[in-house]
Amino acid sequence: MSYVVAALYKFVELPEYRSMRGPLLAACEDAGVRGTLLLAREGVNGTIAGTRAGVDAVLDHLRQDPRLTDLAPREAAAPAIPFKRLKVRLKRELISIGVSGVDPRRGVGEYVDPEAWNALISDPEVRVIDTRNDFEIEIGTFERAEDPRTASFSNFPEYVHEKLDPERDRKLALFCTGGIRCEKATAYLLQQGFSEVYHLKGGILHYLETVPAEQSLWKGDCYVFDERVSVRHGLTPGDYDACKGCGRPVSDADRVSPLFEEGVSCPRCADALTESQRAAFRERQRQYERQRKARRA
Repeated sequence: MSYVVAALYKFVELPEYRSMRGPLLAACEDAGVRGTLLLAREGVNGTIAGTRAGVDAVLDHLRQDPRLTDLAPREAAAPAIPFKRLKVRLKRELISIGVSGVDPRRGVGEYVDPEAWNALISDPEVRVIDTRNDFEIEIGTFERAEDPRTASFSNFPEYVHEKLDPERDRKLALFCTGGIRCEKATAYLLQQGFSEVYHLKGGILHYLETVPAEQSLWKGDCYVFDERVSVRHGLTPGDYDACKGCGRPVSDADRVSPLFEEGVSCPRCADALTESQRAAFRERQRQYERQRKARRA
């Protein structure tokens, strides 16, 4: 059986977002979907997965609100639901850029469709910037893309102030996984005086869904925040697992490292774990192995 994974967001004023949580949670539970949805005064964001009918039921519930009728999720098929549980959370912001007053509803950069993206980022006058975190960029990015080397999106303003200049960098092209980070990043850049700012409509996921692999300027896998870990062209599952210690993607090369321990650590986090953390992760892995053997018996 194939399941549907739907990633969605919309920046819109939702002053009563707290009262929206209960009905939305109930709609998700009734539909049998799993994943995470965030509600904030500035809008809605998240990824859910379930049957076609289940995902449609949740989307129909959201679209009953006249402010969300044009909600347009990015969808992919999956052989299993890539989430263990359902969460509907209230947040102060859908995604934080680390400074106050950045509101995409007041203006964002110019959207670029996937079909036009290759030409834009091939222009030598355009500076191409990956707005994702460093560990996401490690496993895949676009040709010519600059890695800001940020551990968190809240570090992005610091990168802008240190590395970019409105007078020098006249054309900027930004991208992220599904588009939401670029909404805030381009809004911030416009506030800082950058005038010609573009971003990939629908993010990397829309590009991988739309542009044929033989025409692609994407290299590697795209990290996603669910149990698929990464996806490739056509949004098919990639080759990475997730480290149970730090959550970062784990490749086949990482698995043969002496610093890799199944369910405990990978080469990126092995030296950072305390002995108590190691002990807790090893016990968790033992419990998981016992449960797996019991299911097979």
